[in-house]
Amino acid sequence: MGETTVKTMESRTAAPSPTVDEAVDAPARIRLHRLRSPRRPRIWFEVLLIAVSYWTYSLVRNAVPEQKTQALRNADWIWDAEQWLGIAVEQTVNHAVNSVTWLIVSMNYYYATLHFIVTIGVLVWLYRWHPGRYAAARSALFATTGVALVGYYLYPLAPPRLMNGHDFVDTVLVHHTWGSMASGNLKNMSNQYAAMPSMHIGWSLWCGLIIFAVASAPWAKILGILYPTATLVVIVATANHFWLDAVGGMMCLAFGFTVSYAWYRTLPHRLPRLVVKSDGTGRPLPRFSRGQLS
Repeated sequence: MGETTVKTMESRTAAPSPTVDEAVDAPARIRLHRLRSPRRPRIWFEVLLIAVSYWTYSLVRNAVPEQKTQALRNADWIWDAEQWLGIAVEQTVNHAVNSVTWLIVSMNYYYATLHFIVTIGVLVWLYRWHPGRYAAARSALFATTGVALVGYYLYPLAPPRLMNGHDFVDTVLVHHTWGSMASGNLKNMSNQYAAMPSMHIGWSLWCGLIIFAVASAPWAKILGILYPTATLVVIVATANHFWLDAVGGMMCLAFGFTVSYAWYRTLPHRLPRLVVKSDGTGRPLPRFSRGQLS
């Protein structure tokens, strides 16, 4: 009876032996976990990756055939759709802001510069102060930009300022400012019919959401909300985009965050601020004091 009791207790407490398949799969799971775990970003690799990625993005974007006829036809369709929806106020905004010279000139320079400066600034901020969240946030941005290239190829779209028979003002040409790669002497360096989706919105909304979710200071969170909002006004006032182009940019960003979530299994702001090393099973490595190590 006693022997039977001992065997019963042993059978209840003993851990089940792993099967052959589980033993074989364990190293693969550990390797996958390590790939998905945030690691300390390397500055040289990130600079090279961003430079090569943007060069590739610009090359592909500008290599898309400039289908002028189709792009203008699509612009007319977008304008008609917005009129049907009751949101076709781009022309009113364009003319109103254009009448205030200092404001529209400021918006021209805003459109030309902050698109890059703020995005790079947020990447640097994450790299320096939130390295554990950097890779997931950067992956979302890259996936957003990548899917936008598909939109440029499949749906060529002329910006409002290039539409025929409509009284939109090309604010860069009128005010002789450096404000658009698709106006003036720089127009041959950029695909003028790649307005859908708007990456000014995709990138600025990425910046705004990251700042709002990660920053601790209330004023920074407010700026995170205001930045994409101001960008939306700018792209419309300068006649570079329709409202619906902004919707396209938001959809691309949603795709980007979905890709990042699928890989890291959480959103960037939910990851640890600092990189936590683990033993490959998800458990953090123990930290020892100097007295324990001596």
